[in-house]
Amino acid sequence: MPLAERLRPRALGEIIGQEHVLAEGHMLAEALEAGGTPPSLLLWGPPGCGKTTLARLVAEKSGYEFETVSAVSSGVAELKAIFERARTRAQDGKKTIVFVDEIHRFNRAQQDAFLPVVEDGTILLIGATTENPSFEINGALLSRMQVVVLKRLDEESLTRLLERAESHMGRELPLEPPARSLLVNMADGDGRALLNFCEILFAHKGKKLDEKALTQYLQKRAPLYDKSQEGHYNLISALHKSLRGSDVDAALYWLSRMLDGGEEPLYILRRLVRFAVEDIGMADPQALLQATAAKDTYDFLGSPEGELAIVQCVVYLATAPKSNAVYKAQKAAMRDARTHGSLMPPMHILNAPNKLMGDLGYGEGYNYDHDTKDGFSGQNYFPETMHRQHYYQPVERGFERDIIKRLEYWQKLRETKHK
Repeated sequence: MPLAERLRPRALGEIIGQEHVLAEGHMLAEALEAGGTPPSLLLWGPPGCGKTTLARLVAEKSGYEFETVSAVSSGVAELKAIFERARTRAQDGKKTIVFVDEIHRFNRAQQDAFLPVVEDGTILLIGATTENPSFEINGALLSRMQVVVLKRLDEESLTRLLERAESHMGRELPLEPPARSLLVNMADGDGRALLNFCEILFAHKGKKLDEKALTQYLQKRAPLYDKSQEGHYNLISALHKSLRGSDVDAALYWLSRMLDGGEEPLYILRRLVRFAVEDIGMADPQALLQATAAKDTYDFLGSPEGELAIVQCVVYLATAPKSNAVYKAQKAAMRDARTHGSLMPPMHILNAPNKLMGDLGYGEGYNYDHDTKDGFSGQNYFPETMHRQHYYQPVERGFERDIIKRLEYWQKLRETKHK
């Protein structure tokens, strides 16, 4: 039996790293403590955090029969057979928990098959998923389940798990102290992966391994990052918000996580170009040029050489002055464009390409700004039935400080000319 299976907790108190869901006051803990019927559960957490273990222990604690299904290999026919067995047990007063591993892999029809049997109490459903349930689980099914969020195992929890493995085996792992810390980091929050590593290392017959030897012995484990799932959106969000917060070091860390995980560099560059106009804008107009230059450089060089241009762009954007004034101006102007409908421009700024339009007053009274004393006529360019608006509100940062002075100057001229 694999080490991970031998060390699987046999009681709720043995679970490591998920104490928050078993603590006093949590819905699950209270249901189990009272000996009552727990609700259908959706256990959401990363690989190796204890979802299957918790499901088994809930079944044992509540006295339910336990049926397990894999969403990877099971179909509707197998589900119907399980439901029929559950109905037979129910006639004898026995209840059934159906545990579905990777429930997010079931399609809509398969997920819908659970609705009637969950609704009428034939089964208590416990699903396990590594993906955000709000994206992957049908709303009707999700509304009938209580989501329990399980955490990635932290360094302390993994260290306790490592020590439990050594106690079980009756000897220490053949590792130098720095290599023990490295082993914990290599597990990347996955308890099962850590125990698999330990099982390999317990078979090692040579001298204690240092960090370099450990890396060579186990080889490098791929980062926990799925480009098409929630990790993809979590890390790009972390990068964007670190840039907005002007934390250059955090931004570089999240960028490195994404590149190391195999993210498409052009996807990152598209977000950086967007960031340059949304979060920096006119506070530093060079930011957009830097972002598009990084994109062109990466196009020209490719990976890995071109990735340095992305790094340089991240450093520039993180350290640039920030303003979302252009972004807010767009939102406000778009709101008015939709609210006010098809208002005509004032007649004096309309062209008169023929005599009829000239006779109707098109272009009449227009002042050519370049011919005025200050190069500024101060005329009204909004629709005549609409009050003047101030969408663009620059901030006192970067280049927008200069823009504020220009706008204030033109506003004074406008007020003077209209006295």
